[in-house]
Amino acid sequence: MTKTEPSLVGPLLQYFFLQHMCSQKGASPETIASYRDTFRLLLQFIHTTQGINPTDLKVIDLNVPLILSFLEHIEQSRKNSVRSRNLRLAAIRSFFRVVALRDPPNVDLSSRILAIPRKRGDKHLVKCLTREEIDAILSCPNLDTFQGQRDHALLLTLYNSGARASEITALEKSQVHFGLNSFLYLHGKGRKERAIPLWLKTVNALRSWFDQSSDYKESKLAFPNSEGGKLTRNGLNYILQKAVSSAAPKLPSLQQRSITPHMIRHSTATHLLQSGVDIAVIALWLGHERLETTHIYVEADLATKERALSKLTPAGSDMPRFKASDKVLAFLKSL
Repeated sequence: MTKTEPSLVGPLLQYFFLQHMCSQKGASPETIASYRDTFRLLLQFIHTTQGINPTDLKVIDLNVPLILSFLEHIEQSRKNSVRSRNLRLAAIRSFFRVVALRDPPNVDLSSRILAIPRKRGDKHLVKCLTREEIDAILSCPNLDTFQGQRDHALLLTLYNSGARASEITALEKSQVHFGLNSFLYLHGKGRKERAIPLWLKTVNALRSWFDQSSDYKESKLAFPNSEGGKLTRNGLNYILQKAVSSAAPKLPSLQQRSITPHMIRHSTATHLLQSGVDIAVIALWLGHERLETTHIYVEADLATKERALSKLTPAGSDMPRFKASDKVLAFLKSL
């Protein structure tokens, strides 16, 4: 009986991405990019620490101690957060589920990799901006310039919709519908679509911008870059940081703060909550699959907690006694 050669990682990775992720699961480009980066980092780490070239790497080389060492490396040396570490582990787990099906001799190894637990980290309250801070940022782009009109319309739409960075950069003009009730369609995680109503102010800003950019390199994108292509995450962040830098001298609370496009999304959700919008509606607005995800805004919003506290009688106070205000109730009380 001949001994079979150990399986190489390369062919299995090729099957994992081209067949499993793209053809069978229909994973989003963002998920594929995240998983791709995970394995690029892993293969580079193994080459540096073990001296094994990616083309020569065997599945049996990917043992539990090596995976744990890699996870420790990205957390300690690369200063990744616990959340990022867990995302890298999720990609590795997904790959080994495929290995277990495609490569039976390594089922045992796959089971051990799949048993690596997620690391628990501190749960921080979400950070958001006040309405005054949002207004200050939105007022900064110069509407007399072509680029300023784009930046203003983009940031206003970002706040109105609570869109993710990937959703706003990929937004096309055809996804914006003007009419008696204007709204835009967003394509979110898990290929879910949702419709978001637009304020009149947002509608006017978008109409003005679309009129200006109608012949701009014939781009279908709502907010193209200077060459008519898709804005990158860095490009979106640059636009936001430029507005924040202009607003900071007028509003000191914006100084020395790390403000990201995702913080605008958090701000949208928090301001909807403070306005009395039901949390289930906010979950639909943001495109959350589970209501528990949206609950983080209730935990973080101090104003909502203060309103709840105001309805509670302070400790040490006498509770008001019930007084019948109706003849029927008075009768019942007399029994």
